[in-house]
Amino acid sequence: MLNSLGLPGRPEDTRVVVAMSGGVDSSVVAALLADQGYEVIGVTLQLYDHGAMVSKAKSCCAGVDIHDARRAAEKIGIPHYVLDYESRFKEQVMDRFADSYMAGETPIPCVSCNQTVKFKDLLQTAKDLGADVLATGHYVRSETTGNKRSLFRPVDQDRDQSYFLFATTQEQLDFIRFPLGAMSKPQVRELATHYGLSVANKPDSQDICFVPNGDYAEVIKKLRPNAAEPGEIVHMDGSVLGRHEGIIHFTIGQRRGLGVATGEPLYVVRLDPDTKRVIVGPREALATRKVVLRELNWLGDQPLDEGDTLEIFAKVRSTRPPAPARLSNHDGVISVELTSGERGVAPGQACVFYDSDGTDARVLGGGWIDRAERDGAWAVDKDADKDQAPRLSA
Repeated sequence: MLNSLGLPGRPEDTRVVVAMSGGVDSSVVAALLADQGYEVIGVTLQLYDHGAMVSKAKSCCAGVDIHDARRAAEKIGIPHYVLDYESRFKEQVMDRFADSYMAGETPIPCVSCNQTVKFKDLLQTAKDLGADVLATGHYVRSETTGNKRSLFRPVDQDRDQSYFLFATTQEQLDFIRFPLGAMSKPQVRELATHYGLSVANKPDSQDICFVPNGDYAEVIKKLRPNAAEPGEIVHMDGSVLGRHEGIIHFTIGQRRGLGVATGEPLYVVRLDPDTKRVIVGPREALATRKVVLRELNWLGDQPLDEGDTLEIFAKVRSTRPPAPARLSNHDGVISVELTSGERGVAPGQACVFYDSDGTDARVLGGGWIDRAERDGAWAVDKDADKDQAPRLSA
């Protein structure tokens, strides 16, 4: 007989390491599993700020969160360890974030954190502690299908975090559990109150943990002092509209804060790190039908072989529902055609695959967007002479 975590044996004979961030979700996971009789060990990662007791509203993993995780573990009655992952986090997440922005991309550091620090390094630590599984407070479901575990969207669609977990490998997925996948957020808060946890009403983290005030450019300048190099703001028709203080201040699809006025709404349609140009144009120029991916992570039952084309559902934004798309593997290039199109798709973002658009959709994997191909006449010719203004291609 299998226990509630899908493992053979009694809960009291099953050791579980819970990644405790100091928030209500992971604290409830620890309390719930301990209440079910599992041998629970709480682990919190010190990722930045040297563990200083500084409260950062709407952020996570700061010093106050370590304190909250420790208090929760004490209340639950489980051992709790704080591991210093600060240098690893800076190398694998913060530095990559800065380099990606400097390359004109729009990165998602939360995916990188899950991909490296949490589901690679912490997972190995859990195994070193003799754990049978690692449990987290993510809102996503994991179920056994055949001889492996598969990833599904959660019951609470408003909390769906499957987009941020697309890079989870099959080996990692088989070892990780997500006990909150079948619960709603209100239910989780009720459990926190039931278990007497002081974080029951703690606000959810919303900002990137190391950018608590939302000022990406300021963080990048601290990490890369020479990052903000000035350049030109250029219209797609070739006219120079003004100058800027660095492409790190802009993202694809941005409208506000461009610093130019032409009498028409303008949007950032491309960032060129080589020429330091910010290329702007009308909203229609953001229309995207196809994205080319790198670093594919495939979780489907059958391999995605050379020449394969599959009908799938895809998300290029975490807040959008999966939409019909076509996934192709041709000549070693992984691409996705978006049936209904999208606007403002940027390199560095993720494209995540699902087998349906329903609430029980299974995650089939995903990849990082290497480039987005614009519709027809709005495509920017990347082969244009770097010394000239960009030109339209038919």
